[in-house]
Amino acid sequence: MTEPPRKRLAAAARQLNRSPKLVDLARRMREQALGDDDFIDRLSTARGRPSDLAARQLVALRGDRPGFAGELGLTALQGWQRFAEKQDRGRGKVDVAILFTDLVGFSSWALEAGDVAAIQLLRRANEAMEPSVLKQQGEVVKRLGDGLMAAFWNAPSALEAAFEANHRIAAIKMDGYRPLLRTGIHLGRPRKLGGDYFGVDVNIAARLSEAANPGEILASDQTVTSLASLPIEAERRLFSAKGTPKSLDAYAIRRPEAAPAR
Repeated sequence: MTEPPRKRLAAAARQLNRSPKLVDLARRMREQALGDDDFIDRLSTARGRPSDLAARQLVALRGDRPGFAGELGLTALQGWQRFAEKQDRGRGKVDVAILFTDLVGFSSWALEAGDVAAIQLLRRANEAMEPSVLKQQGEVVKRLGDGLMAAFWNAPSALEAAFEANHRIAAIKMDGYRPLLRTGIHLGRPRKLGGDYFGVDVNIAARLSEAANPGEILASDQTVTSLASLPIEAERRLFSAKGTPKSLDAYAIRRPEAAPAR
């Protein structure tokens, strides 16, 4: 019995969509014009904007057997994202709280403790910090050796993650080393490209982390303004760093000490 024309057409379309030559051609054209698959893979793990969700769905559909139509869809999405980034002129359109951390004195300790202990310590530190970020609906953007960079939709979430990470890190001890975090937080509108963030706002958060004292959370004045409703103490600190605005003020943030019992 002859198949209906509609079924024959659908079968032909599926075969064309899976044509190795067409898929390879579409992929090579996309990679030459817009970048390689690493960009798409990072898009698939990005946050909750419509373009991020679309990328995640496309990558999921793409699976291990990419089709010609899927490659064209990814090309259109990636091209749109590049166009949007250029239109932003280096700035994002929404507020993002960027957080940086690093372990105080880790490098010096690791030289004495050796690679095995250092790797074990880093694993335990990551297990302490990353859940704190995810609990506040944050995104671990990248791991930076003995620290990390994370992004949040608002400053209160970033601060709460920082408080919890510091608490969890304080419980770690290995070979006489008790790690402490230096943390920097800045609320701004960094440029987003794939799964990463760029621009002066990112640089500010990184420099705040570098300037923080052991165990301290250092935040920009813009961040502190958005924390006005929280029960925190903010102590102004002298701050100046290359690549940051000269007018930027920094504040050491801490929870208020509990009132003594009567």
